[in-house]
Amino acid sequence: MGDRDMVQAAQKTITLDEFLQLPETKPASEYINGAILEKPMPKGKHSKLQARLVTVANDIAEKPQIAIALPELRCTFGGRSIVPDVAIFVWNRIPLDADGEIADTFNAYPDWTIEILSPGQSQTKVINNILHCLNAGCQMGWLLDPDEKNILAYPAGLQPIALQEPTDILPVPEFMGEMQLTLGEVFGWLKPGNI
Repeated sequence: MGDRDMVQAAQKTITLDEFLQLPETKPASEYINGAILEKPMPKGKHSKLQARLVTVANDIAEKPQIAIALPELRCTFGGRSIVPDVAIFVWNRIPLDADGEIADTFNAYPDWTIEILSPGQSQTKVINNILHCLNAGCQMGWLLDPDEKNILAYPAGLQPIALQEPTDILPVPEFMGEMQLTLGEVFGWLKPGNI
């Protein structure tokens, strides 16, 4: 066996089914192109933004049964198993179990995927996950960069939008029509007491 064969043997890939049989990890691992990739452990800014985004989205959309926002939800579809920081599903797409309760397993793409960049995290990997969601049928993706205080919005089928000014109004999917936030409001949540 030559050196190249030995290297290929050492880089054994696993199937998606094999990955899904493995125990969950903290931080979460994702399955992308036959490889297991660990997400970085969320830090303070990431956690605060994630928590507020879930709360704000659910305050608008859950009671009227428009959509539900879930943090760190494993979504398995299109040959990948990813864990968006926030996954938002329109009401009629929420997987249910036999009892009519929310399912534990989501073999579906989110209708809106939100990722929050962590220090040292590959922006390319995160964007690839957003694009994977959009290619599957997702309506909107956001990539928040807490260090740069900017957001890249990815509306389905349209060119990405770079939002950098505090007064910039963030685009949202059509089903979240009631939601209106500015970039300044979102990053203002990083100051304790701002809600």
